Amino acid sequence: MSLSYQSALRRCACAVKSSSPYLRPSATTLSQRRTSRRWQTTEAASPSNPKIASIVDQISQLTLLETADLVSSLKSRLNIPDMPIGGFSAGPAAAPAAAPAEEEEAAPATQEKTLFNLKLQSFDAAAKPKIIKEIKSMLGLSLVDSKKFVESAPKMMKEGVPKEEGEKIVETLKGLGAVVVME
Repeated sequence: MSLSYQSALRRCACAVKSSSPYLRPSATTLSQRRTSRRWQTTEAASPSNPKIASIVDQISQLTLLETADLVSSLKSRLNIPDMPIGGFSAGPAAAPAAAPAEEEEAAPATQEKTLFNLKLQSFDAAAKPKIIKEIKSMLGLSLVDSKKFVESAPKMMKEGVPKEEGEKIVETLKGLGAVVVME
């Protein structure tokens, strides 16, 4: 190809790109598309109730510290318990919510307890690294967090654990040199 033919071809390609909005959109076109997408998604996600919409707007303007204060005050006012450290599971999470109602009705008739809380009471100093590793794998904590957890004994490990699973955990940690109590 000759040099003039190549340069003419480049100029033609640049002209086509700049004239077509689909091949090379301008910065304003891109920002308009992004804005319209955001607007569409927030409209679809916004509630139909204007009272709720105003609350959502007010919450979205809060700082991180104000949001944390809001969460703590809502938990205290609505009597929402904190999540246990042991993680998320469908079975134990549903049972403690229903436990107060069952206790009121079943107070006269004693029933066998099915869910237990596991508490790390103490540990053997020589077995501390093994216990830290086991706590790390059991609770899903980082190594530093599991070390702090073990050193702060006595401390609650898990809440709402079934009897069989709790006995396995107690036996495992007892074999490593820890004292774990099922409450």
